[in-house]
Amino acid sequence: MKADNQNFAEKVRAVVRAIPKGKVMTYGDVAKKAGFPGAARAVGTVMKNNYDATVPCHRVVKADGSVGQYNRGGAQRKRALLKKEGALQ
Repeated sequence: MKADNQNFAEKVRAVVRAIPKGKVMTYGDVAKKAGFPGAARAVGTVMKNNYDATVPCHRVVKADGSVGQYNRGGAQRKRALLKKEGALQ
């Protein structure tokens, strides 16, 4: 089971790495693109535990468009990063 979790996490991180600056994807969209539709909450867990600077986890937002939390400074920091990149007004 652990290998399956690592495989899932790697696929999620690969999808998130491909989100261009100025764009966002929802947790659900990331799950679908990684091949795991319905695993939006699990994507959130991977992002919550991500400290790899090459994975721009701040570009993953909630389905309702709100930014959600960010493990490197909270929602306020996430919103500021997205504004700086042009993803938010």
